[in-house]
Amino acid sequence: MESRDSIKLLKECDAGSKMAVTSLDDVMEKVENENLKKLFQETKDHHAKLGNEIHALLIEYGSEEKEPNPMAKGMSKMKTNFMMGMKDETDEVAADLITDGCNMGIKSLYKYMNQYPAADSKVKELCQRLISIEDQLRKELRSYL
Repeated sequence: MESRDSIKLLKECDAGSKMAVTSLDDVMEKVENENLKKLFQETKDHHAKLGNEIHALLIEYGSEEKEPNPMAKGMSKMKTNFMMGMKDETDEVAADLITDGCNMGIKSLYKYMNQYPAADSKVKELCQRLISIEDQLRKELRSYL
């Protein structure tokens, strides 16, 4: 049971990390404030680094990566393009969109941690680190809203 729960939780962390990187890429090119752009880049780098750790653990467990849900990914991109194209305050809109993404990510990751309670402690710790990255970004974005 532990191995199965570990793999499932890792896969959800993998998909979430990839979704975060994609979302950050979607808004970063339109952001004007250099400090906000730097914050997004640093966060993207944290997600990528953690993604590498996730991939290594998935290989260790003999499993494959998980891509984000294509429907969720597509809807996120459409919403981002629409919102960023409609308003002049692109930095505020970007901060708002990414804050919403952080909230959804945190909520989903806690849900999956509860859904897969037999996951290995190493996997749970990795999931907590991903939650911490999202939570920290959400806090730092407050001044841009």
